[in-house]
Amino acid sequence: MITCFIRYEIDPFRKDAFAEYARNWGQAIPRNGADLIGYYGPHEGSATTAYGVYNIESLAAYEAYRARLAADPLGRENYEFARRERFIVKEDRIFLKNVSAPHAKLVLP
Repeated sequence: MITCFIRYEIDPFRKDAFAEYARNWGQAIPRNGADLIGYYGPHEGSATTAYGVYNIESLAAYEAYRARLAADPLGRENYEFARRERFIVKEDRIFLKNVSAPHAKLVLP
């Protein structure tokens, strides 16, 4: 299993547009084969940094998933929405493996 971290630089005056984009991926990503952890928008601190995070089995599975996502009606619509509205300034993607597992159970004070 690998985790895809997408770092976005967004227009700080278009946070609502990014939130709509994120909600759309909240529907399209899971139904096309990736385990969506979530999309995260600015809250405090930077007004321009946002993230999308999901798990996928492998890079080969990622390639097949991307093809399904591009063919999905909501996926196509969301790509077009971002292109048309231009609220994403920059997007970087990295794939990482969780190397700290297994984790201990959470202990609350």
